[in-house]
Amino acid sequence: MLLKKLTEACGAPGQEGEVRDLIRSEIEPYVDEIRTDALGNLIAVKNPSAAGPKVMLAAHMDEVALMILGIEKNGYLRFRPIGGIDPRVLVAKTVLIGEKKIPGVIGSKPIHLQKPEERQRPMGIDELLIDIGAKNQDEAEKLVKLGDCAYFATKYEEFGQDKVKAKALDDRVGCALLIEILKENYEFPLYGVFTVQEEVGLRGAGVAAYQVQPDVALVLEGTTASDVPGTGTHLHATSVGKGPALTVMDRTVIPHPSLVRELIDLAEQHSIPYQIRRTNTGGTDAGQIQLTAGGTKAAVIAVPCRYIHSAASVMSKQDFESALKLAKTYLLSLHEREGKQ
Repeated sequence: MLLKKLTEACGAPGQEGEVRDLIRSEIEPYVDEIRTDALGNLIAVKNPSAAGPKVMLAAHMDEVALMILGIEKNGYLRFRPIGGIDPRVLVAKTVLIGEKKIPGVIGSKPIHLQKPEERQRPMGIDELLIDIGAKNQDEAEKLVKLGDCAYFATKYEEFGQDKVKAKALDDRVGCALLIEILKENYEFPLYGVFTVQEEVGLRGAGVAAYQVQPDVALVLEGTTASDVPGTGTHLHATSVGKGPALTVMDRTVIPHPSLVRELIDLAEQHSIPYQIRRTNTGGTDAGQIQLTAGGTKAAVIAVPCRYIHSAASVMSKQDFESALKLAKTYLLSLHEREGKQ
């Protein structure tokens, strides 16, 4: 299954090669041009010489991860997060390190050895180490190098009613949507851009958008869902199972109002469930794409995911299908408009 392969692949910011190679193999039969730029963005093009609006669809390949920055004499590894990871989700998690995917476990001082004041606060990054079973530094250095990345060792699994759990749904779910969209045919120039380094500052998107200079852009994302016990309904950014989320504002972008309105109208006309993202925290590649060159009309279609930036996120397969239908319906509306001209 496509989403299984994507989520189980590993790609930290700046080290997206494994994910990029997988995506390239999936989309090559369906596109006219495909290239990788200097930063690592994968840019696929359909109908590059066609008339009509130049449309850019974007999804980021990178995931939050941990970088190894120290190897202790006792063989334990010190690390720092790449992207936003809450240290509270790390203790006792299993990880895979580097290209060889060396297994490890994130450990800390046992609770029965902690001082009373230590038990009253979460462990900080400096208090956590990765255990790879090495006896000493020399043995550890034969397995792991400084600069290697550690990834959550989570397998894709379907469970419950229509649910999926996996690592890196932010944003392999967007990558899966974009791959499926590229399998269709369109009358206008369509650029499918799989971006890099979104989790550390939306870096790839701006570089890619400068090359493409699109007339309109849709960003396909996995966004935070906070519909969990203890959180009031008014604090739910999005809810799993209620359709894809449309952004009206976050800390990086105010999507183009007419484009958002068009997506809402299409969803209602075609009975596609949708929701409005109800908080303004976080950001997406739309924030950079919108500002590039002379500016671009941009909007975001996102699949709600619980527990993002942790070892396992949860999403609804129906939300995925509804997001795919909404994106395709928008592109079809452009296709029909161009066909009438």
